[in-house]
Amino acid sequence: MGRMIEIHELNGAGRFGCYIAEPKTPARAAIIVIQEIFGINEGIRAKCDRFAEQGYLALAPDLFWRLEAGFAVDPDAEGALQRGIDLMTKFNQDQGIRDIEATIQTARGMVGGGKVGAVGYCMGGRLAFMTAARTDIDASVGYYGVGIDELLREAHAIAHPLMLHIPTADHFVSPEVQKAMHKGLDHHPKVTLHDYEGLDHGFATTFGTRRNEAAAQLADSRTDAFFAQHLA
Repeated sequence: MGRMIEIHELNGAGRFGCYIAEPKTPARAAIIVIQEIFGINEGIRAKCDRFAEQGYLALAPDLFWRLEAGFAVDPDAEGALQRGIDLMTKFNQDQGIRDIEATIQTARGMVGGGKVGAVGYCMGGRLAFMTAARTDIDASVGYYGVGIDELLREAHAIAHPLMLHIPTADHFVSPEVQKAMHKGLDHHPKVTLHDYEGLDHGFATTFGTRRNEAAAQLADSRTDAFFAQHLA
């Protein structure tokens, strides 16, 4: 369903790849799909395709383009986790947010100035929080974001709705960090948190061994309703 396009950096200095999936009818709004550490792989592209089937223009920017353009691996493949972690440790997140902002601007232009949302997974879940705090995104969703407790000082800047999906047995996000997230965000008027008891990181991956079907469908249904409300 989708294809690759190029997006210009905000400063115009370079261009990066972006997977785009377009609906069959004029787009109701746009959704930026923010990658895991595994790149714009089959699972992320499938998520874009799914949003396009719902009537959204969906775009997944290649955020690792400065490090390894086109990087995409199966999360279950041998060595994939370490390769992704190696790239993540070199990845400049502030620069990544600027690339997401460039994607937002491109998407907004493609839907005639309409609304744009963002949804991110793993590393992308953290970036979804940063996007909510640092850009004019209309609505954001983060799945199992890592290190959000380090960003709570930015929560005051969240002006539009944000939803976070939190598996309680996430081996990358300790119970102490989850507690800090709830303490810092439960009373925020724009933020909604959902806990998934006993589930681990990556439970809503599109394919592979990490997926928990029932929980993934529940989380995705909440995301769909959230976007239907806030991107209308």
